[in-house]
Amino acid sequence: MDIRQSLAAQAYQPLRQAAQSTETADGGAFTQAVSSFAETVAQGEAQAHAAMTTGADPHSLVTALAQTELAVETAVTIRDRVVEAYQEILRMPV
Repeated sequence: MDIRQSLAAQAYQPLRQAAQSTETADGGAFTQAVSSFAETVAQGEAQAHAAMTTGADPHSLVTALAQTELAVETAVTIRDRVVEAYQEILRMPV
């Protein structure tokens, strides 16, 4: 086994433990964001369904659809930034 691999593994171990403890401590920020996004989209769909079937308040429909649109745009922006960061990492010299 190469000494550099051993040193890298020793340096990585505390960081891995810290990352795991942070994730469990805050309940998973990513998990919370995804569940909030899914909830917002589901509320928009429910409002749209109610407006089509029972003639619910049009103002609440517009508000729910605007919130859904904002959530989707935010998710797309985050995805684009993650892809951009990944591509930047791939361009780094080793």
